Amino acid sequence: MSTTAPYGTWPSPITPGTITTRTVRLSQVRVDGPDTYWVEQRASQAGRQVLLRRDGDGQIGEVLPLTPSDELVDVRTRVHEYGGRAYAVDGGIIVVSHAGDGRLYRFDVAHRMRGLVPLTIYGDVRHGDLEIDTQRGLVYAVREDHRGPGEPVNSLVAIPLDGSAARDDQGVRTVVSGTDFVVAPTLSPDGEHLAWVCWDQPGMPWDEARLHVGDLRPDGTLGEQTVVDGGAGHSAGEPRWTEECDLVHVANGSGFWNLYRTEGFPRRGTNRTGWTKALRTRPLHPAEATFSSPAWTLGPHHFDVLDGEHLIASWARDGVWHLGTVRLSNGELEEWNVGWQPAGNVASSAGRVVMLAGSEIGLPSIVEVKGREVVVLRGSGEFTAERDGISFAEPLSWPTTDGATAHGFFYPPTSATHCAPAGELPPLIVGAHGGPTEMARPGYDLTIQYWTSRGFAYLDVNYRGSSGYGSAYRQALNGSWGVYDADDVASGAQFLIDSGRVDPARVAVRGASAGGFTALRALVRSEVFSAGTSLFGIADLARLVGTTHKFEARYIETLTGASGPQDPVLAERSPLSHIEDINAPLLLLQGSEDPIVPAEQATAMYEAVRASGQPVALEVFHGEGHGFRMAASIHRAYHSELSFYTQVWGIDSPEQDRGSVAVENLGRQEAAGTPTTPR
Repeated sequence: MSTTAPYGTWPSPITPGTITTRTVRLSQVRVDGPDTYWVEQRASQAGRQVLLRRDGDGQIGEVLPLTPSDELVDVRTRVHEYGGRAYAVDGGIIVVSHAGDGRLYRFDVAHRMRGLVPLTIYGDVRHGDLEIDTQRGLVYAVREDHRGPGEPVNSLVAIPLDGSAARDDQGVRTVVSGTDFVVAPTLSPDGEHLAWVCWDQPGMPWDEARLHVGDLRPDGTLGEQTVVDGGAGHSAGEPRWTEECDLVHVANGSGFWNLYRTEGFPRRGTNRTGWTKALRTRPLHPAEATFSSPAWTLGPHHFDVLDGEHLIASWARDGVWHLGTVRLSNGELEEWNVGWQPAGNVASSAGRVVMLAGSEIGLPSIVEVKGREVVVLRGSGEFTAERDGISFAEPLSWPTTDGATAHGFFYPPTSATHCAPAGELPPLIVGAHGGPTEMARPGYDLTIQYWTSRGFAYLDVNYRGSSGYGSAYRQALNGSWGVYDADDVASGAQFLIDSGRVDPARVAVRGASAGGFTALRALVRSEVFSAGTSLFGIADLARLVGTTHKFEARYIETLTGASGPQDPVLAERSPLSHIEDINAPLLLLQGSEDPIVPAEQATAMYEAVRASGQPVALEVFHGEGHGFRMAASIHRAYHSELSFYTQVWGIDSPEQDRGSVAVENLGRQEAAGTPTTPR
């Protein structure tokens, strides 16, 4: 029998401790024969990223010993600032990037007593996207060199595996240079060819990235080479070699990220002269489906070679991810309905299929698919939800501005033990994802269930600009960032209000990073919201252009249509320029050491809103960067946001005293009789 209590006051089994102490974040799944490897980010260890292995006998444990300086290895790279693929493994040989000193290390699983062998020098040189070449005794890596003046220099290098370049950088050979960015070194099974991807500013990897392939000489440098795909208005990426040494990749020339196969590479021992003219590239499975996602981090891995005849692939259609095989000979696709959605890497070795996946009823997990049966190898936490208390995603589409349609997933408030009084409508939180090219995925997500289990409804929006709906939908935001995305989250909230499903007086918008910018712009452009939360969001575009890193230094121009850092459109789109249009209380959550959106952005926004007399709160998390990694910070962020909503909306929550946040001007506004909710 349910207990009746107002929305927003329900006791929940999901606490900030559930999200930090009882769960970890899984990523970078790889397979090496019978062994499965992955990285766990642990908030309880200040966000340290740990490499784990599950061997063929099912034994799970940390792999790497202490560094020669007696440090625990933090498996992380800061290439492009967003990092990504920070280790590689081949035949039990591991090469890993340690965030503590920025160096690469080699480790041999079969000879643990040898410990970690340093491969690169100390200094402001970063490496990632690693590919091991045991035949030549090298590891290929993306190098980002910050030692010179101006922007860092990106190149593809070959580093000796014997450690000879750990003291003398002259031992590192440059393989590819002369482009703004290069990623994805991928070695053919016969060791004869290397594929890679490169692009130049102002593009991003999903704009005009080019897929190259070249002959490899014995010293790891390149001979004859060619461009296989990409450029001329579309991108190519994720190169993968088949067992027969054909090259498979994704490209978006059709308007969707589809799979392509390139044949005609010379085999070992044959005449290798002029082979580039014999290559033939064809689409494998043309479809209005997305077989990849924007490469914000190094090493995306949405498909792999299953056997001599098939790929195992993941793809998104209308924002929902699927798993299945693609036949290499004719592109025939067969979906595997296994009850799990791919949520990250999909990897295969010797017929094994392992992936990071999510479901509607449980936490993301590393699973192995055996004969269409799923075996969970590692869950991301020990928390098990009661099915009656799970809020299930409802796909939603709604009309928005300029005759367009936006999409998202609606999660109603749900509790196993409580219900609301008859006739009460729930408060709504509208979430704007980051990127802005990322996408909201349906499934069990503690960061959403935290709210729904307390009696809040949640709308996770895939606004124009999101991935998973084709290139035209993503590109619709170009030139209109801060307009279409803001309109889409506001119209989504209005759609639910008009449908009679949520309380029109209690609607909040929230977002992190680029999503924080969208949230702030939605407060500027719409009166539908009575509260807003920006987590390390962008408040001043011109200031960001002057401080941002190389990877997205020109991206803002594409998104806003600005012609340069002095273009007036940057000020016009900046939330900081429209303080007078923000009529809802605002919460700002910010890391003090954020290298992407510096803390001065949140501080400037806070001071301006406070000076205007509008309710505002600012929480700065010392030692945190772009995203919160430490358990104490994550605890405080959740408590602060919940406290903010309960104060603004007058919800008498039993959790109100836990980490209450001070909202400036809120009492003053109430005393003056000024409403804090929309008219």
